[in-house]
Amino acid sequence: MAPRYISVLGSTGSIGVSTLDLLDQVCAVGSAEVRIKSLVAGQNVALLAEQALKWRPELTIIADESRHNDLIARLKGTGLKTAAGSDAVASAGVGAEWVMAAIVGSAGLRPILAAARSGAVIALANKESLVCAGPALLAAARAAGGAVIPVDSEHSAIFQVLQPACISRVRRLILTASGGPFRLWSKDAMARATPAQAVAHPNWSMGAKISVDSATMMNKGLEMIEASYLFDTPEAKIDVLVHPQSVVHSLVEYQDGSTLAQLGPPDMRAPIACAYAWPDRLPWPAPAIDLAKVGALTFEAPDPVRFPALTLARDAMKRGGGAPAALNAANEIAVAAFLGRRAGFLDITKIVAETLERMDAVGELAPKDNDPLDAAMAVDGAARRRASEVLSQLEPVL
Repeated sequence: MAPRYISVLGSTGSIGVSTLDLLDQVCAVGSAEVRIKSLVAGQNVALLAEQALKWRPELTIIADESRHNDLIARLKGTGLKTAAGSDAVASAGVGAEWVMAAIVGSAGLRPILAAARSGAVIALANKESLVCAGPALLAAARAAGGAVIPVDSEHSAIFQVLQPACISRVRRLILTASGGPFRLWSKDAMARATPAQAVAHPNWSMGAKISVDSATMMNKGLEMIEASYLFDTPEAKIDVLVHPQSVVHSLVEYQDGSTLAQLGPPDMRAPIACAYAWPDRLPWPAPAIDLAKVGALTFEAPDPVRFPALTLARDAMKRGGGAPAALNAANEIAVAAFLGRRAGFLDITKIVAETLERMDAVGELAPKDNDPLDAAMAVDGAARRRASEVLSQLEPVL
C-alpha cells in the first residue's frame, strides 16, 4: 500500500484534531498509510508542536508570525522544517494528494483554492470558502482533476445518499439542525445570553465561532448556500428541519415520494472517514449508533422569528453576486464582537442585516473583479468595514 500524502489545514482546531485522531486509528489497524506533507495552525503553538513531533510533517506552519520563534524553539533539534505567515499558509496544500480544509472563516479560501488548482482531493470542512467563491472553487477542482468532498455532517450525508443519475428527480434537499443551545429559549432570554452559554452546544464539540453560528442558526444559513453550490440546487429546493438528537444528518427527498436519510452518531470522524476513502469505505473502530437506545427521533420546523439568520441567508442566495460573501464576512465580525462582549447575542443578526442593507444601497454587493479570489476578498473587505461601522453605532453591552 503506497502512502498517501496529506495536508491538514487547521490541524489544532476540532476538525483537525479529529482528522489526526482518525488517521492515527486507521494507520494502527493497517487500513491506510499516510505521510503528512504539512500541518497548519493559527495560533496554538503548543498543540501544533506536539502534533509535529508525532507526525513529522515535511513542513509545520503557524499562521501567526509572532509565534514562529516559539514554534522553532519547541521543535529545535528535531530536524523539522517550519514556516509562518499567510504566504506559507496559502501554499500549504499544494503537492498533497488529500487536503483537510479546516481553517475557520474566509481565511481558508486562499489556501483551499490553491490546493484545488493543484489537483488535490479537498475534504472541505470550511463552509465559508464555498460561500464566498463556490462556483470558482468547484470549477478549479474539476479543471485540475481533483475533487471537493464535503465534511460538514449535513453535506456529507447528502453526498452519500444523492444518486448522481437521479439529481434531476430531487424534490428537496433537507438539512437537519440541532437547534443549538437556545432552541427552547425565548427571544428575551436570548437577548441576555452570554458567550459561555452560546458555545455550550448540546451535541457537538466544536470551536467557539461555529458554536455561536449554531446558536444563531447562521451555520445552517451558510450550509444552505454551500449545499446550493455543491449539489447545483436552487434555493427553493433547500429546506431546514430542526432535529435535536443529531442522529439524522440530512435527507434527500425525491419526486417519487422516497426520502433517503443518512444516520450516525454526532462524531465528526465519520464524515472525515467518508471524505478520506470515498468512493470506498474506511475500516476503523467507528462508534456505531444504537437506535434502540436513542429511542425516539423528533423533528420540528425552525422558528424564523427567533432565528432570523435563516431568512438572511435565503435572501443572500436569491440576491447572488457578492451577497453570500458579504453575509459571511459580516457574520464573522459580529460573532467576534459577541465573543468579545462588545455586542449582544441578538445583535449578531442585526449587524449582518444592516451591513447587507448598507452595502446594497451603495452597490458594494456586485463583485468588480474577474478573478474569483480577488472579487471575493474585495466584497469580504467591504463587508467587514461596513459591519465594523454598524458595530460602532450599537448601544454598549452592559
